[in-house]
Amino acid sequence: MNVAVIGAGSWGTALAQVAACNDHAVRLWARRDDVACGINEQHRNPDYLKDAQLSESIVASSSLPNVVEGADAIVVVVPSKFLRSTANLLQAVDVPPSVPVVICTKGVEGETGMVPMQIFEDVIGEPGRLAALSGPNHAEEIVHGIPAATVVASESADTARFFQDLLGSRTFRIYTSDDVLGVELCAAFKNVIAIAVGVSYGLGYGDNTAAMLMTRGQAEMSRLVAAAGGNQLTCMGLAGTGDLIATCMSRHSRNRSFGEALAGGMTVEQYEEAHHMVAEGAQACRTLATLSNRFDVELPIANVVRSLVWEGADPSSVAQTLLSRSPKPEFY
Repeated sequence: MNVAVIGAGSWGTALAQVAACNDHAVRLWARRDDVACGINEQHRNPDYLKDAQLSESIVASSSLPNVVEGADAIVVVVPSKFLRSTANLLQAVDVPPSVPVVICTKGVEGETGMVPMQIFEDVIGEPGRLAALSGPNHAEEIVHGIPAATVVASESADTARFFQDLLGSRTFRIYTSDDVLGVELCAAFKNVIAIAVGVSYGLGYGDNTAAMLMTRGQAEMSRLVAAAGGNQLTCMGLAGTGDLIATCMSRHSRNRSFGEALAGGMTVEQYEEAHHMVAEGAQACRTLATLSNRFDVELPIANVVRSLVWEGADPSSVAQTLLSRSPKPEFY
């Protein structure tokens, strides 16, 4: 098939390689001409995953109409803050309504509280052709074919199976789900918890503290998913527990590394400038507040992370604030 991948960051590059290794013809949209030229001439992304030799069947371009023209499937992998503008661009180039679209971006839109698939449904309609892909998938490993699993969720079982077949392989195992909202809320929330874990390590705390934050963070995640109408069991699966473990504990995790940098006094702007990457949890800790208020769900860890990232709170002080909270029943 002809597969259009929108976004040439690390995850977009890795998924382009996945599709190419499944014998699909891949066109990859890069925002900058120099990135597209590097991929086409050297078969390497000059900015991300530089050690990965990319398939010659991946052709990059900075022209979105050229990338999506004649595509049998579209894979969207852009930072969450550009998701609505990307949907508008796709709407403007008149992508046929029969072309399935899978969104691999993780986040929540601050003004509306919409998850990525809801944004795309709002802009381009046709919810049955939309899917969301999320799981414990570090691009640095996926691009080299190291075994991993993920979830593709859609309200249409046919669409979920389509992307399962399109991108799935022996080393990239894809499971299907109909809980789009649960999968996408887990995807956003785990990044926030990973920042908290990174801060705890940056302050000199240990693995016990990380485990506490991960499990109590998952409790927050589960409460929000249930209140919003998702399935709490999703929080126990690949999109929840699986991605939470990978993001909180891996050396590849930009959200954990941002948390460690935050504990050392670095700001979100300084981190993104230094690493040329977006820590999605930095946005999610702010945008999740929209849903927290809407559904009246208490999110103490997410609130603390937001105060650290956006309000200049002192890491040691907010750690003590969390530790001074009165214990409750574990499940309530």
